[in-house]
Amino acid sequence: MTELQIGIFPAGLDTAGLDFVRQAEALGVDSVWTPEAWMYDALTPLGYLAAITERVRLATGVVQLGARSPAMLAMSALALQAMSGNRFVLGVGTSGPQVMEGWHGVRFDRPITRTSETIDIIRGIASGERVSYDGEVYQLPLPDSQGRALRSPVAGAPLPIFVASMGPANLRLTGAKADGWIGTAFLPESAEVFIDPIREGAEQAGRTLEDIELTTAVSLDFSDDPEAAGRRHADGYAFTIGAMGSPSTNFYNQAFARQGFGDAVARVHELWQSGDRDAARAAVPIEIGLHTNLVGGDAEVAERLRIYRSAGIRTLRVQVDAADPTGRLDSLARPMDLVKAVNADS
Repeated sequence: MTELQIGIFPAGLDTAGLDFVRQAEALGVDSVWTPEAWMYDALTPLGYLAAITERVRLATGVVQLGARSPAMLAMSALALQAMSGNRFVLGVGTSGPQVMEGWHGVRFDRPITRTSETIDIIRGIASGERVSYDGEVYQLPLPDSQGRALRSPVAGAPLPIFVASMGPANLRLTGAKADGWIGTAFLPESAEVFIDPIREGAEQAGRTLEDIELTTAVSLDFSDDPEAAGRRHADGYAFTIGAMGSPSTNFYNQAFARQGFGDAVARVHELWQSGDRDAARAAVPIEIGLHTNLVGGDAEVAERLRIYRSAGIRTLRVQVDAADPTGRLDSLARPMDLVKAVNADS
């Protein structure tokens, strides 16, 4: 059975937040994942972390496709791979129309094709081959131009590519082409909704599910009252369900709907859009808060770890729910011990 490992997010990009990563590495954390929304970029912090860490994997979770050319992504990835001693993981995702069209001024079109072609081009550059590509989104060199096919003189390092995907087509692409899956909105009780398409894509490409590292995001919240903590986390999903996407395109809602929460998320979205935020929070099923996170005491968290492991998840990307650096580190030490015990069960 797959052994679980823990990844973390930086606790902010100030000195204390980034130093948390160094301290977490000493606890045995496997990876750190830097997000990218409309605040900081995901790549720059990893250059700093490469200098203050020695072992931990440095992953983007995720860079937004379309915001940079595939070649620019490859160049940044190769630089970080060189600076980190081959510890870098390039996590990519298409984001959504609100961010891409509202923030970056890039049309959100053909996201699956864009992802597939970007992976192809990056892999070509990283392999050191002379890159010529004739795709639907990208043509290298541009036709009828003065461009020439170029070869990177610094290529050759391994460059793992993970894909953030929720819809069936993108999940199949992940299985066919990616080294790993960056999951979210994932309930291990309905793991087949995500994992079956990944397996299907892998097998169609002559691969197996074991070729793809499965990861998902969780919040960690040790509490003597799991129901209250689960309710609090469910309330927090109201923004994701109600606002993270346009009225016609919300990938989180679609993912929850495929896991059996269609009527509930439609109601939450309706309430949020109408301005009744309190009612929207109350309408999020508590199962979403409880089953997408690690909530409760040691026994409850250990059982959740077993369920994630049985579902095939290898890496849990953990958001530690604590207010200060000392509390975050103390909270993180507990699941690290629990993971060791759960892995020893087999």
